[in-house]
Amino acid sequence: MNLSDVPQLKHIDANNFFLLAGPCAIEGEDMALRIAEKIVTITDALQIPYVFKGSFKKANRSRIDSFTGIGDEKALKILKKVSDTFHIPTVTDIHEISDAAMAAEYVDVLQIPAFLVRQTDLLVAAAETGKVINLKKGQFMSPEAMKHAVQKVKDSGNNKAWITDRGTMFGYQDMIVDFRGIPTMREYAPTVLDVTHSLQQPNQSSGVTGGRPDMIETIARAGIVNNVDGLFIETHFDPANAKSDGANMLHLDHLEGLLKHLVAIRKTITAF
Repeated sequence: MNLSDVPQLKHIDANNFFLLAGPCAIEGEDMALRIAEKIVTITDALQIPYVFKGSFKKANRSRIDSFTGIGDEKALKILKKVSDTFHIPTVTDIHEISDAAMAAEYVDVLQIPAFLVRQTDLLVAAAETGKVINLKKGQFMSPEAMKHAVQKVKDSGNNKAWITDRGTMFGYQDMIVDFRGIPTMREYAPTVLDVTHSLQQPNQSSGVTGGRPDMIETIARAGIVNNVDGLFIETHFDPANAKSDGANMLHLDHLEGLLKHLVAIRKTITAF
């Protein structure tokens, strides 16, 4: 893949995976800068190309009283400050056609949520910004079907598309990662494994999504062994009190150890 498509993405080690990581949602400036600083320190030491992730708003919520954001422009300005402070690229989700041009003024990668990846007008609007477009595989879609989402971006004049697998719905309250899909999707575009969302347990009767953070390293290791181009990991210094998706996020204190293990695995498999 061509990492030069993403401004400020450091080409530290071409054989390494790249990382999209950060909190689920931007809750404030201090928390975003604190998380970014920690991850930058870790990824620089381990020579992992890094993109800071944070949603400027959360549109897909189970309950109307769930946290959705601190204000669109306020959150986007925080993402820009993270980028300018640490000289790293950023990624955020968009949900509506009007979000595309607005968010593109502040971030380097626009992410299409899994539930919306078949929305043609949204993909076209995102593609027309000229940014890298990260397409989350729908929980209801086969890996093979993602070639059409990638083609929509390309047909809109943008060849900078990624695919991110975030699991497939299994029953009502669980997700399964089918690693057979990784090589299939890599035929269409660089492919990322969303480790933490793959461990969500949605549709709980409480209206609050559950998760299995104890399985994060298991899923991440399997992704690296199966040659994913990148990993997506949501992390927070206090997941229990995070305003969104705390149940499946990795505690920030555990990120360095996890990434050290994953880098060692990648070096081992690329040696053969």
